[in-house]
Amino acid sequence: MARRKNTKKTFENVEVLDAGSKGKGIGRASDGRVLIIDQVVPGDVVDVTTYKKRKSYYQAKPHRFVELSLKRAQPVCQHFGVCGGCKWQNMAYEHQLFYKEKEVLENLKRIGKINIAETKPILGSEKIYFYRNKMEFSFSSSRWLTESEISSGKDIQDKNALGFHIPGMWDKILNLEKCHLQEDPSNDIRNKIRDFASENNLEFFNPREQSGLLRTLMIRTSSTGEYMILIQFYQEDKEKRELLLDYIIQEFPEVTSLQYVINEKGNDTIYDQEVITYFGQDFIFEEMEGLKFKINAKSFYQTNSEQAYELYKITREFAALSGDELVYDLYTGTGTIAQFVAKKAKHVVGIEAIPEAIEDAKANAKLNEIENTSFFAGDMKKIFTSGFIAEHGQPDVIITDPPREGMHKEVVEQILQVKPKRIVYVSCNSATQARDLQLMDTHYQVEKSQAVDMFPQTHHVENVVCLRLRA
Repeated sequence: MARRKNTKKTFENVEVLDAGSKGKGIGRASDGRVLIIDQVVPGDVVDVTTYKKRKSYYQAKPHRFVELSLKRAQPVCQHFGVCGGCKWQNMAYEHQLFYKEKEVLENLKRIGKINIAETKPILGSEKIYFYRNKMEFSFSSSRWLTESEISSGKDIQDKNALGFHIPGMWDKILNLEKCHLQEDPSNDIRNKIRDFASENNLEFFNPREQSGLLRTLMIRTSSTGEYMILIQFYQEDKEKRELLLDYIIQEFPEVTSLQYVINEKGNDTIYDQEVITYFGQDFIFEEMEGLKFKINAKSFYQTNSEQAYELYKITREFAALSGDELVYDLYTGTGTIAQFVAKKAKHVVGIEAIPEAIEDAKANAKLNEIENTSFFAGDMKKIFTSGFIAEHGQPDVIITDPPREGMHKEVVEQILQVKPKRIVYVSCNSATQARDLQLMDTHYQVEKSQAVDMFPQTHHVENVVCLRLRA
């Protein structure tokens, strides 16, 4: 059977009308189909060439800008347009916030089909660059070559890279010079490690051949001024490993935790790997409103610390606790929200699927001398049952912060059986949040909603919703 030809089409003078999912521009072709356009801003007028056709839409790239939008901003990063990390650097921040909030409200109304009593304005981030506390970079012996390098015809000798994956290319790494996501000394650490490794012939990983020494670099920083570095090696080579790790200790005395992993698997995940401390402690501390949280190499912690504090304050405000309530914190992670609201509650019960996260939660509660929390590990739909509630008490308030896929239908059904007076739903995906809210609409009224921007220069946004049991 012959493959259907995907003939490219050109459309001229297309006005970009909106920003759609994943931050892409939305326009309309002359034949009536929707155009989903890369690397444009609402208000641009462009000539585009399609590269994918579906029944009701095309995907397209601009090949000429006829008119530039007034919503545009000059990208600050030299890697913009190649790196897929900050796709909205070309849009002024106030407009980023507008389209994030618009997407959230449209999802709640279109998917959730719900009425919202009060919509509070989106909370922007004070820092719009250098806001992340955790970055992960990949080593590669087969870096992404620029168009100018390819067209030069020269034999490129240095193909080592330390940076990010090119979007859609699992084996090509963009060699970063300066990234605007994490505060210094992040860039200095990454660049000097890359240069030292190259100068000392430490082999960069080749993902196709599954060969080489250096796989990944993770840098974690904290508001307390501590720094963690974790190097992932593909194989053990004591002499070369210690050469690099000793260099890091000497060159960066501010590093308080230096760790490594020997990972011979086919993928880079470290959650099933032994993390070995080479220097300092195996953790760093994060602090929030007097609470300390011990963060280890495998810990989940919101990557924008300052905005996480704002998110948690909104969550606590929406929970409207008086001190007498039993609170359940579903998908509690390392128990950050649970401990943050504990002083306003009678008791907080946290539930999370990952056992290591629950161990962190218990350790942090002990560290903070919080005695009115209990944490339990297990699959949410299996542990959050009528028997569990009979044993641990009927919650007055449920806080839920599920992963991007939202809550399992059985968990939603259990919440409806429990009927807490109030639910606070924190979400990083307003589409699945809206789906879950629609399932709860028979029993709950959405009292208020507020979007929170955790990730400036990207299309991602968090949303917090407060639900009240209908009379």
